[in-house]
Amino acid sequence: MSAERSILVIDDEAPIRRLLRLTLEPQGYQIYEAENGELGLQAAAARRPDVIILDLGLPDMDGVAVLKRLREWSKTPVLVLSVRDREADKVAALDNGADDYLTKPFGTAELLARLRAVQRRAPEAQEEPVFVNGDLQVDLATRAVTLKGKEVHLTATEYALLRELVRHAGKVVMHAQLLRSVWGPNAESQSQYLRVYITHLRKKLETPGSGKLIQTEPGIGYRLVVGE
Repeated sequence: MSAERSILVIDDEAPIRRLLRLTLEPQGYQIYEAENGELGLQAAAARRPDVIILDLGLPDMDGVAVLKRLREWSKTPVLVLSVRDREADKVAALDNGADDYLTKPFGTAELLARLRAVQRRAPEAQEEPVFVNGDLQVDLATRAVTLKGKEVHLTATEYALLRELVRHAGKVVMHAQLLRSVWGPNAESQSQYLRVYITHLRKKLETPGSGKLIQTEPGIGYRLVVGE
């Protein structure tokens, strides 16, 4: 095992974090710890671990909410480690971005095997949590948007739409995909939503003389213009 591999443990129970450290450090892993969801998300962005071990029963937010936030910008493999053993909990975690699920108490050999498995499936390159394009900066981990160094206040829907364009920056994102991602699977025919919110984004993000940031591809979708 390479000593460069790192794991972020997000768990509010100090004995579990200690047990994981004692188990994993001898295997060559560097261990980072976070005792709640918000600190875990901050550590994921700052530390860029190779794997995240996540408990679902966190004191500040449910682990599934952490997964949803993390998957807005990162494909880092996540192994859920939880006392919850109901099928519904496992399905919710897996459907929202977990790569594997292991219940407590756990066996050391199985834990190590599952970690090896999720790492084999992991993408080679991880996304950067901060997107920069000219004067625009979008921090996907904290959801902060700035333009020329000044914070831009976006509604939740405006941010969700911008995030989807940022994730595919430079490429055309079709109407149906945007509607599905932002408003849900039943909104694919509601193209008027897109027109209204694209207009809102343009007003907030495009400045005089800066040129178009969001390009309309008639009848197809929209594209976030990069480096033009």
